[in-house]
Amino acid sequence: MTPETHEPAPRRLATRIWRIAFLVVAGLMVIAVAAAFFVVWTIQRSFPQTSGELTAAGLQSEVTVQRDALGVPTITADSSHDLFYAQGYVHAQDRFFEMDFRRHVTSGRVAEMFGESQAGTDMFLRTLGWRDVAEQEVEALDDTSRSYYEAYADGVNAYLAENDGAAASLEYAVLGIQNPDYEIEPWEPADSVAWLKAMAWDLRSNLEDETERALLIADTGDEDAPQDSLDLLEQLYPAYPFDENPVIVPKISTVPPIDSDTDAATASTGTTGATDVREAITTVEWESADSVIEAVGILVGDTGEGIGSNSWVVSGALTASGAPLLANDPHLGAALPSVWYQVQLRCSTVSDECPFDVGGFSFSGLPGVVIGHNDTVAWGFTNLTTDVADLYIEKIDGDEYWRDGALEPLEVREETIRVADGDDIALTIRSTAHGPIISGLTDDFTAVADGLVMADGDALSQGETDADDGMSGEYAVSLRWTALDPGTTGQALFALNTARDFESFRYAASLFDVPAQNLVYADTDGNIGYQAPGRLPIRGAGDGWLPQPGWDSSYDWSGFIPFEDLPVSYNPSSGYIVTANNAIVTDDYDYFLSRDWDYGYRAARIAHLIERKAAAGPLTPQDMRDIQNDNEMWIGKKLATVMGQVDVEGAGTQDAVALLRTWDAQNNAGSGAAAYANVLWSNLVLNIFDNRAEPLPHGGQGRLFTVVDAMLDDPSDPLWVNEQLGVDTMEDMLALSAEQAYEEIVALQGDVPARWNWGGLHAITLRSDTLGSSGIAPIEALFNRGPYPVGGGASVVNATGWMLGESYATTTVPSMRMVIDLADFDGSSWNHLTGASGHAFHPNYVDQTENWARGVQTPWMFSKDAVDETTLDTLVLVPAE
Repeated sequence: MTPETHEPAPRRLATRIWRIAFLVVAGLMVIAVAAAFFVVWTIQRSFPQTSGELTAAGLQSEVTVQRDALGVPTITADSSHDLFYAQGYVHAQDRFFEMDFRRHVTSGRVAEMFGESQAGTDMFLRTLGWRDVAEQEVEALDDTSRSYYEAYADGVNAYLAENDGAAASLEYAVLGIQNPDYEIEPWEPADSVAWLKAMAWDLRSNLEDETERALLIADTGDEDAPQDSLDLLEQLYPAYPFDENPVIVPKISTVPPIDSDTDAATASTGTTGATDVREAITTVEWESADSVIEAVGILVGDTGEGIGSNSWVVSGALTASGAPLLANDPHLGAALPSVWYQVQLRCSTVSDECPFDVGGFSFSGLPGVVIGHNDTVAWGFTNLTTDVADLYIEKIDGDEYWRDGALEPLEVREETIRVADGDDIALTIRSTAHGPIISGLTDDFTAVADGLVMADGDALSQGETDADDGMSGEYAVSLRWTALDPGTTGQALFALNTARDFESFRYAASLFDVPAQNLVYADTDGNIGYQAPGRLPIRGAGDGWLPQPGWDSSYDWSGFIPFEDLPVSYNPSSGYIVTANNAIVTDDYDYFLSRDWDYGYRAARIAHLIERKAAAGPLTPQDMRDIQNDNEMWIGKKLATVMGQVDVEGAGTQDAVALLRTWDAQNNAGSGAAAYANVLWSNLVLNIFDNRAEPLPHGGQGRLFTVVDAMLDDPSDPLWVNEQLGVDTMEDMLALSAEQAYEEIVALQGDVPARWNWGGLHAITLRSDTLGSSGIAPIEALFNRGPYPVGGGASVVNATGWMLGESYATTTVPSMRMVIDLADFDGSSWNHLTGASGHAFHPNYVDQTENWARGVQTPWMFSKDAVDETTLDTLVLVPAE
């Protein structure tokens, strides 16, 4: 018999403790794994189904959605109704939160989502009345175009019927913590059309310059010597350098007038820690916005440095294939997801009822393709940069305003701003014959009213004038802007998508009124062309360069330039057309268009590269892509030359300046010389304009290239003198700026020049426009990505803009790049800033970004066989019984 053994008590206790610890750890692991699964499930539950079958109520026939490795869909349908229905469904699958947020912005209802911090922005946007105008435009649509918008809305709503809250997007799960009562509303056609108003705001041209000029005079002007103020303005805002940089249309072509009764016209219509997290989220303030205008810029897009675009088209006479090449890269504010959504829309049989076989870049929330090509015609856009918005100084007395010596009633309407988890805010909106009164809503426009600076014929008035003497009341500022009038852009896109030749293309352009865009053209028959479209005002006594007296109707717009009088070019003898926001025509054109063009440095460089490459041999699609990625900094060449003649102190500064002497002026991401050149440029500009007793506006860098270039040729220019810095000569200003630039770059990247690089200083961090800009690090980490090093710069062909005096980080970008080969559409290429998906952590969320930063484009498959070969997933949308 085996004697009984007993485990010692200490060992039994240790065993028991170990078992308890194991169970606790195991339990915690189970909880952690369960939590991880819950987080992953919450994140992934909104990812779209991209293969198999889905039933969709409202479809007439089956629709096929093929997606490639980038998630880019090709949608094939038997009817126009089903085509746009499916586009709405697919847009909602990938981007619905973006769409929902956009419609709240355009309706002035952001506070309904994010609370009181956005009430001021809502008040400004509601005053502009974008949504009201969009509803009027929908009512005015032809029946066929309206049916496309309705079909698109039906497709969005079919998706929403099966996907609500976090099932639609991760953002709704986070938003629900702050705003648990938020409900997604059905999509409406006006939600789509209203986004065109947001894009018009993003491309509104010179409104900030007009405001800036008025405030400059108010701050520095002398009522007794207004000419001195005008002279300063002329220096700071010089005329376009026609003798140095090109215009888009040197010679206007003679083309037949468009006929709205022809097939070209009808083509457009297709006939023939919950508590802590909750408290944190409710503090979302978008703290980077210092004003209402800046807040709107964050939500919609801003006319910051770099906003513009490049496009050009080259005829087959200059290309290797003998067919045209068309390139386009619109410059917009950086956004995550990108403003663009790549898509192809294909009727299974192209017919009068279903005339679409088109691919390119769309806006999520809007049916059709905005920029791209069909099977015959390709087109691209750049901002026209014409002046389509004017400020008017009004004299308001109660509910009336002065007009030609008499009081007239203001138009008054009452609206309510609804605030999530807050009280409603009553808003009174007042308008004159010119438009809504916007002073009192923003600091800048209110200051314009207080400063009372305006154009007075060919002179300048400041303060009380003889013209307004005896008028009772107070001053205010109203806005006259073409986008606040109902227009026809909503149907122009369908006309572009189905254009067959230059005549039908021009008809589509005639409908494209706001935002006004340069339109370049190419077709498979070998033709190239350009058309300036848009609703462009014919002004009265003023030119809109400064605010104008609203009480004098002689300053009113008298109409709009007839379409047939707008500049056009067709198969020019040069063999190419370049648009880069430069002047469209010379000043001998019959109508006034603007005094605030981009100054043409990008256009001149593109034209130079086209001519140089064409002289070396026939042009290829790769040549077009190389031009898009050109990083030459025009002012950098000038600085490098000038600094070679300046004595600077300190061995480090001397070595830095020496870098410039061997620099090729290319702002490449890995270039140390480019890093120093841009830091030097920043310091020089700030020392000339900002770091002085009475700061002067520095604004856009393209304008500053012209201003500083003239100063570098004139050492006696009084702006070289800065008593605050103790500088009284050009050489002293350059030397001081060089020494400060060295100290700054050492602080940023160390004192070893070999380690300096422009890409690190100029990197881009992609931020979600909503929760990614909240200021709450854990939430931002869910949605934001980067930084990514990039090259380029402001007023560079590779136009990655940055804000002087704030940061070198990239803020505005070539939002997409495309090169279309009219010899073989499958030989085309494309890319955009982020990816197809708006869902954080989806494989297609930012899968195009690294290639975008490197300037690498993806082959663009268009033909049916090429699309079939590159298809990874196929989804079939099936009609419900």
